[in-house]
Amino acid sequence: MTDRLVYWAYALGWGLLKHLPEPVARWLFDRLADYAWRKRGKRVLQLEANLRRVRPGLDEAGLRALSRAGMRSYLRYWMESFRLPVWSRERVARDVQVEGFELLRAQLEAGRGAVIALPHMGNWDLAGTWVAQLGYPFTTVAERLKPERLFDRFVAFREGQGMEVLALTGGSVNVIGTLARRLRAGGLVCLVGDRDLSEAGIEVSFFGEPTRMPAGPAALCQRTGAALLPVTLWYDGPVLRGRIHPEVAVPEEGDRKERTRAMTQAMADVWERGVREHPEDWHMLQKFWLADLPVRETVREPSAVRAEADPEPAAGASGA
Repeated sequence: MTDRLVYWAYALGWGLLKHLPEPVARWLFDRLADYAWRKRGKRVLQLEANLRRVRPGLDEAGLRALSRAGMRSYLRYWMESFRLPVWSRERVARDVQVEGFELLRAQLEAGRGAVIALPHMGNWDLAGTWVAQLGYPFTTVAERLKPERLFDRFVAFREGQGMEVLALTGGSVNVIGTLARRLRAGGLVCLVGDRDLSEAGIEVSFFGEPTRMPAGPAALCQRTGAALLPVTLWYDGPVLRGRIHPEVAVPEEGDRKERTRAMTQAMADVWERGVREHPEDWHMLQKFWLADLPVRETVREPSAVRAEADPEPAAGASGA
């Protein structure tokens, strides 16, 4: 799909969906999810390959049912995100319920910075809006997309929800330095951190197989003294639920690299339990485990901090 078509697919979503009655929008996106699922494009097939690791005991019919639920969850994320600018504060407060928020509040009210690290589960934009509306604005990182005006729309959308968004590449701001300053000032940083296939990523075990995850969350906490709090998200009927897990502490032993590896593995272990409990809400439609990746796909990235934004249109028939 050309950059122009990609942009207009997103623009149509932002411009049109917020004017539709919600039952109509939900019905439409369920149908789009089912269409993509039936077509069995490469993204749907990859989702099923990933889910086989998560639920190895499922037969083929069970796996297909799980991947269909996964596609509906993924398209629900996009439907909600397109409509989020017109959601009232009362709607956000009602439809987001988070366990363990006192763990985060205690850190911030004590003046200590915190890094919220989460996988691609549920709706992280909605969860971020909920946090910002509680009076805790935060900083996050977004991968620069093409075309440029699509990236600008994403930034405007997230800033409109109370987030400070830093471009991972191509900007004049030192991303790592800015995040560190926010944390040292007692601020909050939120990073999506379950996929980093660069040489800078930390190799961890996830469902018994090696993959790579970003070093950024653990490295930032060591550098600034901020608390590292893993989060998991999932859907429960009309509600987005979340859980803020206890702090991943900096190990007392080992050099910086060893401590970063241990902390990243501890995060991966928390996320593994969350994905095992709610596999349909883990939106991983890309190659994830190293065994699935040709050597040419493992390339060096400019930074160990990475927060992904999927550049494909939500309604893509490939299951993007």
